[in-house]
This record gives sequence, structure tokens and C-alpha cells, in this order.
Amino acid sequence: MEWIIIGGVILVILIVYTIYNRRSRDSKIRAKLEKAWGEVPSFSYTEEKRKSLKFYYEKKASKPETDVDDITWHDLDMDQIYMTVNNTASSVGDEYMYAMLRSPSFDLDELKERDRVAKFFAKNREARLDVQTELYKLGKTKNISIYEYMHRLENIPYEDNLVHIIKILLFFAGIALCFIYPVIGIIATIVIAGANVFTYFNRKKEIEPYLNIISFIMRWIDCSKKISSLDIKDIEEYRERLKKSVSSFKSFRAGAAIIAPANPNGDLLQMILDYLRMLFHIDLLKFNSMLKAFAKKNAEFDDMFAVVGFLDSAISIASFREMMSDYSIPELEKSDKPFIDAEELYHPMINDPVTNSIKESGCALITGSNASGKSTFIRTIAINAILAQTVYTVMAYRYNASFFRVASSMALSDSLLEGESYYIVEIKSLKRLMDGIREDVPSLIFVDEVLRGTNTLERIAASSRILYSFAGKNVMCFAATHDIELTYILEEHFSNYHFEEKVENNNVTFDYELHEGRAVTRNAIKLLKMLGYSDKIIDSAYAAADNFLKNGEWDRI
Repeated sequence: MEWIIIGGVILVILIVYTIYNRRSRDSKIRAKLEKAWGEVPSFSYTEEKRKSLKFYYEKKASKPETDVDDITWHDLDMDQIYMTVNNTASSVGDEYMYAMLRSPSFDLDELKERDRVAKFFAKNREARLDVQTELYKLGKTKNISIYEYMHRLENIPYEDNLVHIIKILLFFAGIALCFIYPVIGIIATIVIAGANVFTYFNRKKEIEPYLNIISFIMRWIDCSKKISSLDIKDIEEYRERLKKSVSSFKSFRAGAAIIAPANPNGDLLQMILDYLRMLFHIDLLKFNSMLKAFAKKNAEFDDMFAVVGFLDSAISIASFREMMSDYSIPELEKSDKPFIDAEELYHPMINDPVTNSIKESGCALITGSNASGKSTFIRTIAINAILAQTVYTVMAYRYNASFFRVASSMALSDSLLEGESYYIVEIKSLKRLMDGIREDVPSLIFVDEVLRGTNTLERIAASSRILYSFAGKNVMCFAATHDIELTYILEEHFSNYHFEEKVENNNVTFDYELHEGRAVTRNAIKLLKMLGYSDKIIDSAYAAADNFLKNGEWDRI
């Protein structure tokens, strides 16, 4: 009787301690989330994690005809943009946000809904923290895709539970033998316990990634259940969808805490459960019984993934807006012809950026010297066009534009593995831009130093014709170039803009401000004088440049 009382008291203490520990943990989580709100996300991304982010997008959300393709994503350094925007609290949010940025939307109602939910969470701190706390408990995986491993569960060979049941019965038989033949019973119990632990870890090693995923899925179901039970009317539609999905998992959710602890970081009760798992294989038994059930729940999982990912991403959008402060909500239109009208546009990754405005309804050439701001400016337009149609947020005072399919050919490199030269890689990339032009969706195309991989004569001849092929179609092309010749050849089809630099007191300075018209400064020649070149060389260079601008031909030397 005394042992029962002592055991009861210990059990009560453990329960009280666990409740206190979990409440304390919730308070710490909320404080951490408050601190991270509106700040640059601190989560670090391994190469494996970067690769894993793509799985949900590629399998579920990909629309190749209008998405941001791999080359454009690389050209614009969208990984950095993603890591700046993505302040999600869970792995589901990680993967959903990545898919969102890769898939610009052409549905204004969808974008306005993202905006509505983001604004709600921005204005309602307690509701946001309630949802975020549950998402944070769900956690983030370091190197694997939750969506990928969730669907891998279907392919795991089913293991009969009979083997594990026999091992459990043998353990109890050893204990029973202790009462008849104590020495033999103790030895048998130790040997059987050791064998059970050994086979447990062998099997667990084989299925560890899947056990972790099932554990995550169970926490995900609990997270969804708790979010659906929150009294937040502004996300009623999403709560109802979660309730519907969660209800379909009742049949096998019972007892799932054996696999999915409420506190994945461990507490005293979980430590005790760990020993029970090793001896009695209770998590393996549950794992085997759940595999078949998961295969029948793909639709429910997909919807639950989408809802949780959306809510997490909406909160992340609100946090990004808080961090940037100087942003606006874009005005997007479905138009027969592409256009853009943006004031004080800037690049989100530049500290103290110089803003520029642009109003265009056709193609444009951007000229200027190296480091003057040409490439940064066209990247700025491209990135903001993508952000406008994904997170419905732009870095500008005002942004009014048509919906776009965005594509680029900018930061190319030799394809050494395929044995291709820079020029071959470049013309393939440009051909991809031409092939992607659609009559029903305006294309916003960006080219940096077209055909830089070949000689001047052929570069001018070929690049002028390639760029001309974009004019007059459902395309807006921004091309940065050093080739002033193109501004004359394409004058009737491309607007001209330029960036300038000043050479004063042996220094080169840039204002990074966009100007209308072609570049007219000859600071490259001025730099020769600064570095001590003879007047003969400098005067001759000026004369040759003047003659070309006047007659369109170069003097023979």
C-alpha cells in the first residue's frame, strides 16, 4: 500500500512538473518570436537544406510555363531574397514559402487574400503569437524535405509486428522465471533485454528518417488541431479546412505520442518512455501499424500542408514588411500589352539604396560604364516584379504594372561539366527566353551584356537582331549593354536610359541615378589621362569616338 502511495505521489509530481515545464516553454517561445518579429531571419541553410526546399515546389506547385526558372532564380540571387523574406516558424512554412516565390500568381484575388491575412497578423499581435507558437513547436528540419519524406512512407516495406510481440513476451517470460529460478531468470531477462535493445537500435537505424517524419507529422496534426481550435474569426476558412483534415486522422492518432512526443526536445516523462521504447519496441509497433493508414491520406495531407504553409507564410510576409518599412502594395492589372510604372524603386538587399523610377510600355536599353548601376537596376525591376506577384509587396513608393512572366539571362558561366563555352551557354539561355514568349501572358525579360562571349562585330550584328526579335511582341525587355552601337541600331524599337559616373580629382564617383537617353560620357578615355597616358593617345581616341558618332564608321589607324 505504501509503495502505491509513493508511486502515486511521484506520478503527480511528474505530471505537475511536466505541465509547468511546458507552460514555461510556451512563454519562452513567445518571447523568442517577439524578438524575431520584423528582423532578418537567423535560420542557417545548409546545401542539403537548400536542395530539400525544392521538393514541394517541384512535385506540387510547379507551373513551368510561368514560374521563375532555375537560371532566372540564380541570376537574381533569389536564394538571398528567400532567406530575407522567409521568417516562417516551421519546415512546412519553409517549403511553402519557397514554392510561393518560385510561382508568381496571375490571380489578383489570390494575392489580395495573402495581403489580407498578412495584414491581419501584423495588426493582431496575440492572434499571431498564438498561431506562431504552435508552428514553432512543429519545428524545422535541418536537411530534409518534410513533403518528400512524407510521400516516401508509401514505399517502405511493411514489417510484421509478430516479431516484436514475441520479443516482448520473451522479456516478460524472463521476469516470470525470476520467481521460479531467480538466477536463471535474472540472466535470461538481462540477455533478452540486451537482445531487445540491440535489435531495436538496428531497426530504428534503418527507419530513423521515417520515424522522425512520422513524429513530425503527428506534431503537425496536433499543431493543426490546436490552430483550428483558436478563436480567430479572420482565418475561419483555414481553421475549418484544418478541422476537416484533422478529423480524418482520429482512427490512428490515439497512442501516437509513443512516436511523436509533445515536446520533441525531451522532458522527464519522455526519458522514461525512451527506456520503454528500447525494451518493448512500442514505437516500432505503432510505426508499422500506421504505415498503411498514411497511404490513404494523401489528399488530407496535401490540404493540411497547404493551409499550415499558407498561414506560416502570411505571418512571414507581415514580418518582412515590418522589417522593410519602405514598401508598398502593388497595383497589378491584366493588360493586353506589358507596362510598368514604378516610383522610387529599390533593391531589397542593398543598405541605403538609391531609388529610381521607371515608366515603360516597351523594350529598353540601359547603357553606362562598369559599376555604374546598370545590372543592379535591371535586377531591382526583376526582383520587385516577382515580389509583387508572390508576397504582394514591392520595394517602391508606388508600383503599377501588368502581370508578368519573369525571365532573365544575366549571371551565366561556362558549363564546364558539359564542355560548353560561355558563348554556347549564352545563346542557349537567350534561345530559352525567345521560346518562352507567350501570347496570353506578358513576358518581362532581362538581359545583361548580350553575347559578351564573342567578338565585337558578330556581337553587334547578332545581339541587335536577337533584341529586335523581342520588340513588338507581348514582351518588355530590359537589356544592359556597353555597346552604344545598339542604341542607334535599335533606336526605333527600344527606349534608351543610362547611368553616369563623374571623374574628378583623380576619382570616379557614381550617383546610381537613372537618366533618359543613351550614355554620352567618355569617362573611359578620361581614365586614361588620369593614369598618365600620353595626350596623343587620348586626343586620337576622342577623335575616333567623335567620328564614329558622326558617321557610324571607325577610322583606320
